[in-house]
Amino acid sequence: MSLLYYYENFASIHAYLCADGYVIKNPSNQNKKYYTIGFRNTNLILLRDFQNKFYRLFGIKPYLIEGQRCRLGSKEIYKQLTNQFGSFYSWEWKMPKLNNGLLRFWLRSYFDCEGWVTCKTHQNRMIGVDCVNEKGIKQIKKALKRLDIESKLNKRNNRNIFTLNIFGKENLIKFNNKIGFLHSKKCAKLKESINDFIVYDWVYPNGLSLIKFVKEILRTKAKIKKPIGSVRILSNVEKNLLRLKKELYRLFKIKSKINKYINGIGTPYYELSIHKKQEIKYLIDHDLINKEQKKKWLSLRK
Repeated sequence: MSLLYYYENFASIHAYLCADGYVIKNPSNQNKKYYTIGFRNTNLILLRDFQNKFYRLFGIKPYLIEGQRCRLGSKEIYKQLTNQFGSFYSWEWKMPKLNNGLLRFWLRSYFDCEGWVTCKTHQNRMIGVDCVNEKGIKQIKKALKRLDIESKLNKRNNRNIFTLNIFGKENLIKFNNKIGFLHSKKCAKLKESINDFIVYDWVYPNGLSLIKFVKEILRTKAKIKKPIGSVRILSNVEKNLLRLKKELYRLFKIKSKINKYINGIGTPYYELSIHKKQEIKYLIDHDLINKEQKKKWLSLRK
């Protein structure tokens, strides 16, 4: 095994133990002594990865219980790990000093365990991770910055939990290319999130095609907002809705209003809303919204 390969495995094992692992011994007041190293996770790919990398490092293969954990007892390995790295408890672990090449292996294993990926189409696409270890999560933020990946760190209200979020197409692509996931479901979700970023500018045609285009927007994008039953259309590009507002009035004499909002990760988006009952009825009577939204609106009027 080359020295670089050795350190890559060590970086990954260290992260696994910080995230979902334990390096413990029995209390000093107990007569029977035990020293245990383990890794808890339900994902078989991660369990096998931990088992194989541990074997490459120490020449001992931990016992694997599928869907639960890998574990073994070893006083020698316990002392080697704790003497070199200190505590692995959730609120005490520290990132080791790693070069940029090894950072990606540590970060991948940590995010494979503790990270999640959100893809709320056209609204919220991000990678997130929660941590009770303030110093540790701040080290992760700095490590991501070293790889040119921007992130945002916040403390939960009234709880000693810190949440780190990575969002924006460029940052998600950099994470995918430089770190990535071994966890297959998270890997697929990240690719879905990246692919969800599309060109958002609506290209309005001229003539009769314009009427067809506006109708299609209404039928595919209009939603009924409870409890008042207003019709709303969302876009993260304001000019899309400004043009739609203009054409709705010019073509159908329908008045609308545009409001700006900020989502949970600080990204602005815009909402065009139609409130007047008679104008919504016009949309329904002329089949300008789809059947599902028509049914929802009528149910609110009962």
